[in-house]
Amino acid sequence: MKYQAHKIAVAPMMDWTDRHCRFLHRQLTRRALLYTEMVVADAVIHGDRQRLLAFDPSEHPVALQLGGSVPDKLAEAARIGADFGYGEINLNVGCPSDRVQSGTFGACLMLTPRLVAECVAAMKAAVNVPVTVKCRIGVDDQDPEIALDTLVDAVLAAGADALWVHARKAWLQGLSPKENREIPPLDYDRVYRLKQKHAGRFIGINGGIQTLDAASAHLKHVDAVMLGRAAYHTPGILTRVDEAFYGEPGRAFDFDGLIETMKAYAERHIAAGGRLSHVTRHMVGLFHGLPGARRWRQLLSTEAARPGATPQLLREAFAAIDLAAPAEAAA
Repeated sequence: MKYQAHKIAVAPMMDWTDRHCRFLHRQLTRRALLYTEMVVADAVIHGDRQRLLAFDPSEHPVALQLGGSVPDKLAEAARIGADFGYGEINLNVGCPSDRVQSGTFGACLMLTPRLVAECVAAMKAAVNVPVTVKCRIGVDDQDPEIALDTLVDAVLAAGADALWVHARKAWLQGLSPKENREIPPLDYDRVYRLKQKHAGRFIGINGGIQTLDAASAHLKHVDAVMLGRAAYHTPGILTRVDEAFYGEPGRAFDFDGLIETMKAYAERHIAAGGRLSHVTRHMVGLFHGLPGARRWRQLLSTEAARPGATPQLLREAFAAIDLAAPAEAAA
């Protein structure tokens, strides 16, 4: 199966890229690939699948990221995810949190590349959609030159359709997940060398990429760029992705239409028993850098969390935004 190339993706981020976040991001870019939060295979098999996996059809293209280390369980979870309609199943080999390590998956799997390959092979045998891997360049005292090649060679031989590489080591002891996203130095050149070695395979890069200009620079060396915190904290940058990377005609983004779409979406969510803040918490940074953004943040951070808050609050908050300010300020 040929992997469909996506030049830009929004990274899987725990507690952030839930279905409400992805619905917002899809309104901002039609073309970027969106990832779910990591979902543990056992939870998919035994838990509330509707709560864990359901998504709005408009989110496509959307990929499910799984966590686990037991091939049979990952195969079953992948099959369930594919049946839900996800267009790609991704295996997490990069998360360094203690909770993930205790389940023997995430970044610690870089220490057992043969097991990762077995997991990939089992998932590939179970589904007809692409199976991909997201990893680090190494963990702890591993030599990234050896560790990354060993893992990648194993998973490609097992049938992995694509690799996304966070260009940092993960330290399994001594650093928190937040520190693991910031303290280990970035080594983009290591990922570039990996792509040179596997010129015909899809290799994407992730880690510390803050702007679309930086993404363009990386695309001279790799197939794709995965945006993480930049896309979440300043989602306005996603409005320029389709033009910049997919050749779509430039147009002034319809923020008024976006607010109406999100207002209607929030109304449906509240009618189903949810709260306004479940939706609006992902929108706080939308107008970063524009006049009125502070008032927007205040209303969405405080008033939206109050019991009984209604989607009309989005209209009130949006009224404070001066869209006539220079467009680049939103980035």
